[in-house]
Amino acid sequence: MVQQITDEQQVNEMQIDTSQMSKEKAQTLEIVEEARDQKWQGGSFTKDIFMGKLDFARVFPFPMQPQEDIDAGKPFLDKLEGVLKENVDADQIDIDGETPKETLKALADIGAFGIKIPKKYGGLGLSQTNYLLAGQMMGSWCGNITALVSAHQSIGVPQPLIMFGTEFQKEKYLTKCAGGEISAFALTELNAGSDPGDLQTSATLSNDGKNYIINGEKLWCTNSIVASVIVVVARSEDKIVAGKHRKQITAFIVDMDTPGITITHRCRFMGLRSLYNGVVNFKDVHVPVENVIGKEGRGLKVALETLNTGRLTMSGGCCGISKRCLKFSTDWGNARRQWGSSIGQHGAIADKIALMAAKTYAMEAMTMLAARMVDLKQVDIRLESAICKMKCSEDSTDIIDDTLQIRGGRGFETAQSLKVRGEEPVPIERIYRDCRINKIFEGSSEIMRLLIAREALDNHLAVGAKVMNTKLSIGARMKAAAGAAFFYAKWYPKLWLPSFSGDYGNLHPKLRKHMKRAQKETRRLARRMFHAMVKFGPKLELQHMLLKRFVDIGSELYVISATCSYAQAQHDQNPINQSYIEMADVYCKWSFGEIKKSFSGVSNNNDAQNYSVAQQVLDGSLDILSDGIVKE
Repeated sequence: MVQQITDEQQVNEMQIDTSQMSKEKAQTLEIVEEARDQKWQGGSFTKDIFMGKLDFARVFPFPMQPQEDIDAGKPFLDKLEGVLKENVDADQIDIDGETPKETLKALADIGAFGIKIPKKYGGLGLSQTNYLLAGQMMGSWCGNITALVSAHQSIGVPQPLIMFGTEFQKEKYLTKCAGGEISAFALTELNAGSDPGDLQTSATLSNDGKNYIINGEKLWCTNSIVASVIVVVARSEDKIVAGKHRKQITAFIVDMDTPGITITHRCRFMGLRSLYNGVVNFKDVHVPVENVIGKEGRGLKVALETLNTGRLTMSGGCCGISKRCLKFSTDWGNARRQWGSSIGQHGAIADKIALMAAKTYAMEAMTMLAARMVDLKQVDIRLESAICKMKCSEDSTDIIDDTLQIRGGRGFETAQSLKVRGEEPVPIERIYRDCRINKIFEGSSEIMRLLIAREALDNHLAVGAKVMNTKLSIGARMKAAAGAAFFYAKWYPKLWLPSFSGDYGNLHPKLRKHMKRAQKETRRLARRMFHAMVKFGPKLELQHMLLKRFVDIGSELYVISATCSYAQAQHDQNPINQSYIEMADVYCKWSFGEIKKSFSGVSNNNDAQNYSVAQQVLDGSLDILSDGIVKE
């Protein structure tokens, strides 16, 4: 029986008009919109950038990690480094496709499975910044260990329970996780990945109301092979809101020894070859009602808000492996001689190394800023977190690829083969395979850009969406139009006026120049986004390539701000060392070049033709490149 409720307020808060969409798309969008946090607690630095305001005072001076927090994390980080060196043979783990039990025990013994879990539940109770630094250290050494710990702690049971769990749930499960039991997160299905509207796994309330009965199958559930407890996201009973069916997605804590759970397959991948990732089947699995995380129907909200902080661990891992690859590249750039000099003195290689260093420095700046924002609990970091995940995964992939290119055949050769030949077993080939997944894990780059675009447009939707919402009465739409006109009449002209906001007097001259330019580009971004809204109206959401360019510009402006603030803070601590300013200067110059390309592409692009050709290729009408290959 479908539960009937009246929730007009919920309907009215839906900013996007779904009346002209297909039923499936409308339902999915309504689910996602309901799940996303409608309020921006403490505001958002990056959200303001998309509205034409770069409020540098929110990130400057840089909120450096306080000494007290450094001291709190150092004992664990020292132990972690020791365990990684002594107990983690990353190449052997790759060869065997298994992580030794002794390695897992060594990690558990130092508290690596409870880094952020409060001490009252047996965890270390460390900050997000220290957790980020742990992720960076693990990422530099072994992708398999990084994925295991991150999947357990960032999106598995600990983080959702820290944020949404009841005291009963925390006492029961956080204690287990802190003690070394591994957890997992189960969302993806065969036909449902980034689109939650297609979830088929069901959770039906039992007749006695004491249990939910789960049936279905989950794909690519990382850690499921070794987990004792997992978070399962499933469809509970639909509700009727204002006469319409509304799908309900709920998150559950599920013990893996519950009858009816079967691991039907362990998935194997190009990289991360010991990843304990599997297909999990649920057949009449009884889960107590007290194991619902948050509330019924709030499962997607749990998942989204968990990922807001969870993604930072992956960003830290990307920064860590980038630092290690930079070391490999510089070592080889000095050691390898061709045509009478080290290859690092050749312009083509030097250019790669300079940009690798600058990008790595920017990664550290952006991720440290986001982590400190989490610890300070003063602002909403959903945009910063998504940008860190997107940028770090993409930039680290480029750095790894350049490292392989610099080392040439020795980059393509396996570490084992190098060792047999008597050369240093530098594992670039393994790193290349292991890290390619980072642009897909926890939200692909394409999905990240759509997510960022939605949040970037939130202010505009709040102001103007009701004007075009055909579900509303004419009177309501006219009232909304008057309000929108008043807002834009005040807001838009300011985007053309010189900005005197931002105190850059305490910045190094090189950084000051970059931040002044960033202010101008911020207002230009807001103008171009507004012009696109006027041109495309509600169809702007379909202009994915256009939105991508806007997102990339806004993302770079966040990173430029973080990098300049970070560089100045480090320079102030060590004025003799000019390398902080130098790295920030190189990154900013490169970044503004990328911004220039994106702005150019807004008005000068081949998007329409490319889309048309792609559709013709997809439907077979442009089948001109199939000759000369082996036909399957």
